Amino acid sequence: MIQAALPPIVDSHCHLDFPDFEGERDALIARAREAGVTRMVTICTKLRQEPQVRALAEAHDGVFYAAGTHPMSVADEPMATVEQLVEMARHPKFVGIGETGLDYHYTAESAEIQRESLRLHIEAARRTQLPLIIHSRNADDDMAQILTEEHRAGAFDCVMHCFSSSAALGKAALDLGFYLSMSGIAAFPRSTELREIFAAAPVDRILIETDSPYLAPPPYRGKRNEPAYVAKTAVVGAKVFGLSYEDFARQTSANFDRLFRKAAGGEA
Repeated sequence: MIQAALPPIVDSHCHLDFPDFEGERDALIARAREAGVTRMVTICTKLRQEPQVRALAEAHDGVFYAAGTHPMSVADEPMATVEQLVEMARHPKFVGIGETGLDYHYTAESAEIQRESLRLHIEAARRTQLPLIIHSRNADDDMAQILTEEHRAGAFDCVMHCFSSSAALGKAALDLGFYLSMSGIAAFPRSTELREIFAAAPVDRILIETDSPYLAPPPYRGKRNEPAYVAKTAVVGAKVFGLSYEDFARQTSANFDRLFRKAAGGEA
C-alpha cells in the first residue's frame, strides 16, 4: 500500500461526475488523499454537463476540471464553439481543453464531424493557452496528420490522454513537444509493447492518470477504477523508467505542473 508520507502524485484525468461515483465522491476523494493523490483533473465530456463538473471542482481543494465534447458524442451533442470554450476557460479551476479527439473504433461513421470538432478544440487551446486533452482510438494516421498540420499553423500544448496507440503516433506527438499519459492499461500484464513505447519516451513528457471509473490497474482490474488507484499505475511507471517510486512521483508531478500551469502548486 502506498503511504501518505510518500511524495504527492497527480491523477491527471478522471471523471468524478459519472454516476458510478454517485453518493460517495467525498469518500473517494478522501481515499485518494490517503494514497498520496493531492490533485486531480475531472473531465467534462459533454458541454451541457459543465456546470455540474465545475461545481465538483469548486467544492474540493486540489480538484480541477477541463471540458470539451468527447469524439464519441459529437454526433449527438451541439457542436462546441471556440467562443464557448474560451468563456468557460476564464474560471480559475478550468485547466484544459477537452477531452476531444478521434474515435474510429466505436464511432467511425461520425469521423468527419469528429475532425471538425477536434480542430475547433485546438483553436480554443491556442487562444486560451491551455493544454489540449486528446482521446485517440483507431485513428492514428488522421490524428498525427491533424495535430501536425494544426501545430504548424499555430503552436499549442497537448497531452495524449490514456495513451495506448502505436509507437508511430507516440513519436509524432513527442516530436511536437506533447505529453503521453500512462493509464492502468500500461499496468496490464499483456501490455508489454505499450510499456516499451513509454520506456522509449523522455520521462519529462510523461503523465499518469486513472481515467476512472474505467481501466483499473491490477489488482483492481475489472472493477470500478478511482483516483486513489493512480498510485498503482505509478508503481509500474517507476519500474518502466528504472526510477524509485518517489522519483517517478516527483517527475510526473513536475511534468503536470509544466503542462497544466493553472493547476501548478494547487495541492490540497
